[in-house]
Amino acid sequence: MAGFAQENICFSPHIKTLQVKVDGDRDAPSVMLLSRGHHVDISFDDLQPNYQRYTYTITHCNATWAQSDLLTSEYMTGFETGYIKDYEPAIGTEMKYCHYSLTLPNTDTQLLVSGNYRVNIYEDGEDEPVAQACFSIIEPHVGVEIDVTTNTDFDTYESHQQLNFTINYSGYQISNPVNDFKYIVRQNRRWDNHVEDIRPTLMQVNKLIFNHNRSLIFTAGNEYRRFEILDEYVPTMRVEHMEYADPYYHATLYADKQRINYLYDEDQNGRYYVHNDENIANDTESDYFFTHFTLQMPQLAGGEVYLFGDLTNNRMEEAYKMDYNLLDHQYEIAVPLKQGTYNYIYMYKREDEEVGLTRPCEGDFYQTENEYEVYVYHRPFGLKYDKLVGFQKINYKGH
Repeated sequence: MAGFAQENICFSPHIKTLQVKVDGDRDAPSVMLLSRGHHVDISFDDLQPNYQRYTYTITHCNATWAQSDLLTSEYMTGFETGYIKDYEPAIGTEMKYCHYSLTLPNTDTQLLVSGNYRVNIYEDGEDEPVAQACFSIIEPHVGVEIDVTTNTDFDTYESHQQLNFTINYSGYQISNPVNDFKYIVRQNRRWDNHVEDIRPTLMQVNKLIFNHNRSLIFTAGNEYRRFEILDEYVPTMRVEHMEYADPYYHATLYADKQRINYLYDEDQNGRYYVHNDENIANDTESDYFFTHFTLQMPQLAGGEVYLFGDLTNNRMEEAYKMDYNLLDHQYEIAVPLKQGTYNYIYMYKREDEEVGLTRPCEGDFYQTENEYEVYVYHRPFGLKYDKLVGFQKINYKGH
């Protein structure tokens, strides 16, 4: 798979709070119907205080997020490069920034086919993107039914979850359904542990069944931790104290501990929602606080611990790697976060491995509530791209 091709990423350190919303729904997956009346909103903050002119390009991608063989004119109308015209400076905040937003489709651009789309954002005149945002467009032709169970293999049943799903392609023309469909399966919008290249375990009339496939057994993790930073002076949920250290506000969270038991909580499976205590003009009147996290536990050998969740774009990268304080026996990190409500966990990644592990810091417990997504793609004979023909999401509540 092409590196980074499928992820929302802030390449520049001054680009923050990159969000992708379909039809204005902050909880919806980044999947939009291929029909009029639907739209995707891409927004971000630039912590440079002065206006910068930003351009964007749109690339159509195949099922595995490599660039497809379509010409630009075959998947969109309008010019190959567009300008982000909507921007507003922050108002009344200590951290100065500009908020930028882009809606697709728009008067300049219409998207013509289903599949995966990658939007690269550039400072005008530069060759390297400062950010990229990804979403998909679906033309629903096949049904997807998902089931999650804790009845996994004997060696994983207490700490893992088994995903099963069924594809119903009744009424859809496909010559070789066993071989011609492609699948992507994700847990909590993560890409480090996603699954592809899977085959059905059973075929029935107009149905493909994926049951007890060992590659669809996922570590269950634990519920996400939560906090709120809403007020500049009053500590809110899980915040120990607030302070102003010129020139910015700081929020210090209560110290977290390594978890060895399942802890039920009504989390949002890793999401965050930007808003301030007045819940007014959230995009431009919410300040940034340097938020201090600590995780009290012995130092782990052979790898690193990362802050993880939508607040890190579900990526384990250098900016979110925690330092270990040998004196206080804890991992520490401080990151600038916009006012709002946040979910997060701590993820351990071994050296030279790509998949993060929840067990060392959070534990893995079959009761954990997790979201699962199944994407179904098909490339009919003679077509130059993979159509997204099926999608389903399930919010599994194991307890």
